[in-house]
Amino acid sequence: MVEEAYNPPRSGLRVRCEKEVNQKVRKSCLNFATWLRLNIQFPIRVVVYLMKDYQLMTKDTKETASASFFAPFDKTVEPYIRIATGDFEELCSERGEVDALWAILGSFTHEIIHYQQWLENREFNEEEAETLSEELLDGFVDCL
Repeated sequence: MVEEAYNPPRSGLRVRCEKEVNQKVRKSCLNFATWLRLNIQFPIRVVVYLMKDYQLMTKDTKETASASFFAPFDKTVEPYIRIATGDFEELCSERGEVDALWAILGSFTHEIIHYQQWLENREFNEEEAETLSEELLDGFVDCL
């Protein structure tokens, strides 16, 4: 009988971007991901998909959202994050470019906190995700 080799899950943070995503959004998210890799461990690979859509539909509840985190029950299956960026131009008109980018990075960070909650087998806590995502973003801005 042949024993199967143990293949630990891949690690790391990856970002994938649809072609139609605004280049400023793409660059900001890639820079943020570089900083995240230096400050947070990603023992199970998570891929962040930057989508051209205005809104996304969540897999489980079928609700619309600006971002979502897919948290598989089985930790041998890699999770992923999707972020809608299609409203960037509108956000720029309403809030200015810096605040528009901050909103998208805020969604990115919020879902990273859910990733950490998932890693630790904790319930998703929206209040904690908001608080910790703001702290994480503040740390990123302090390094700029």
